[in-house]
Amino acid sequence: MLFRTLKRMIERGHTAGILDKLDIFYSADKLTEAQYAELLGMIHGEE
Repeated sequence: MLFRTLKRMIERGHTAGILDKLDIFYSADKLTEAQYAELLGMIHGEE
């Protein structure tokens, strides 16, 4: 559920501070490595 919410936020362009959030969720084992990589790819693809 967290992954889908973060993905939706990125798709809608709500990326302010999202990198910090992704790092925190990944380090707290709330995201898998694959999910983390996909979300980072989405963010870097937008830039």
